[in-house]
Amino acid sequence: MTAETAGFLLCNSALKLHAIEALNPCTIMIRDLHSKHTFKDSPMAPRAASKTAESSDKVGVICRALRRAIIEQALEPGAKLPEDSLGERFGVSRTIARHALGQLAAEGLVELRRNRIAVVATPSWQDARDAFDIRIELERLVVRQLSGKLTKSQIAELNTHVDAEDRARDGSDAVSLRLATEFHILLANMTNSPILVRYVSEVAYRCCLTLSLYSRPHSSECAINEHRAIIAALVKGDEGKVMGLMHSHLDSVANRALVAPAPQRGRDLLDILAPYAEEGDGGRVVKLPKVVRVR
Repeated sequence: MTAETAGFLLCNSALKLHAIEALNPCTIMIRDLHSKHTFKDSPMAPRAASKTAESSDKVGVICRALRRAIIEQALEPGAKLPEDSLGERFGVSRTIARHALGQLAAEGLVELRRNRIAVVATPSWQDARDAFDIRIELERLVVRQLSGKLTKSQIAELNTHVDAEDRARDGSDAVSLRLATEFHILLANMTNSPILVRYVSEVAYRCCLTLSLYSRPHSSECAINEHRAIIAALVKGDEGKVMGLMHSHLDSVANRALVAPAPQRGRDLLDILAPYAEEGDGGRVVKLPKVVRVR
């Protein structure tokens, strides 16, 4: 190697390492060993993964609470959802509250406006009709896939859910409507099709929001009888009948919708969310801090 060539190599930072490796091949082994020591080997990796999982869990808690509050009509269409109020209610940072609102916006339950203002979505009449038309076709696919294929445990689970609907019949219309919606989401989950579960869930929640804005009072007795008829047809394996039953059931729900919106009630957001924030999984009550923030 000439002095000129050596000078070029040493002046070029990108080639210095190659020059050294050419003189001493052992450095290649050292570099390879270093490259295999990645970030995942660091003790910081489990801590970072744990923190991400914790944030995801908190986002999920907020989403479930807000979703239920919207479905049960405690939060009305157009109601503001300030990030700082949500953070105070759930004991989290505004960043986590913002992620939860973004997820609900993707589901069509929340609208994100300028200056980071989020409100409960207000679907138009045409949006409402379109949502029900899409839902009918999706749920016809669900029952077609399940017809004659339900296991004994799935049949028992569906009947148990309808029994819960029956027990709630004399209570709040909003709770009955939520349980009726969850029956359809339960059916979708039984298909084990992620894409059906996702789209049925989203459109069903949007339809709930529509009913809270436009519909007559929920007819829980009709819904319960129709749900039991759907289960019976699924067990029997009558594909054509169960698809027809699902179509007529959802169409009758859609036809109960009216153009006149429900009157606004005007309540404080923190008071509305109090019972939803305190509800944990499996019916456990978990007291969440009001002020302590997680960042």
